[in-house]
Amino acid sequence: MPKPTFREEKCKGCELCLDVCPKNIIVMSPDFNAKGYHPATCPDADECVGCALCAKACPDVVIEIYE
Repeated sequence: MPKPTFREEKCKGCELCLDVCPKNIIVMSPDFNAKGYHPATCPDADECVGCALCAKACPDVVIEIYE
């Protein structure tokens, strides 16, 4: 199964990944990262279909999809 991984410390919270996820499983963390942003995360990673649209939309390349 594909799994999304997020480098949350590099995320600037632009939310572009939320807009493109067809399963709507990406959310913004309520916590802050070291840069002071709410980073994107995927608490339901088992639901990921591996389309990688989130990774392609991320301007800071903080998302990777692994099999």
